Amino acid sequence: MTTEALAILRAAGADTIEHPGGTLLAHLQRVSSLLTSWGGRPALASAGLCHAFYGTDGFPVALLDLGRRAELVEAIGVEAEALVYFYASCDRKSSYAELADDRGEFVDRFTGTRTVPGLAARRDFAELTAANELDIAAVSPDVRTRHGADLLGLFTRWRPLLSEPAWAHCRGVLG
Repeated sequence: MTTEALAILRAAGADTIEHPGGTLLAHLQRVSSLLTSWGGRPALASAGLCHAFYGTDGFPVALLDLGRRAELVEAIGVEAEALVYFYASCDRKSSYAELADDRGEFVDRFTGTRTVPGLAARRDFAELTAANELDIAAVSPDVRTRHGADLLGLFTRWRPLLSEPAWAHCRGVLG
């Protein structure tokens, strides 16, 4: 985990924002560690640490304004920041259903732009989403009870995109 990214997270108050399992910062650190444990490359693990910087479709709290993307690039690098933006920009309702499809559209919730991401981008997105959701489900019995079946259905559809360790973790957390 980069010192610079942790400093920005703390300065933005991530260590004081409540989140299932403690604070947002604790969640972000667990997501990054989970991606690393699955064999994720450093850029993906850094994106896991920073995935909530611009808010998400499911967690609207933004720690950093999109106009300040260069600051995150400086802290974690171009590739990792691009993954953070891609993750944060997802319009889940429009994008999740077709993510495993080679021609599935991805809708950027910030711009409304529709793209067809390549396999590598879809795999990274699926791994990051799985790490995020599985961390929350693992620490929150309520989330597991209310959303576990839907998450298992989603990750089953995305199975072709998930690594073996991610899929095994999914089965372990969600049944």
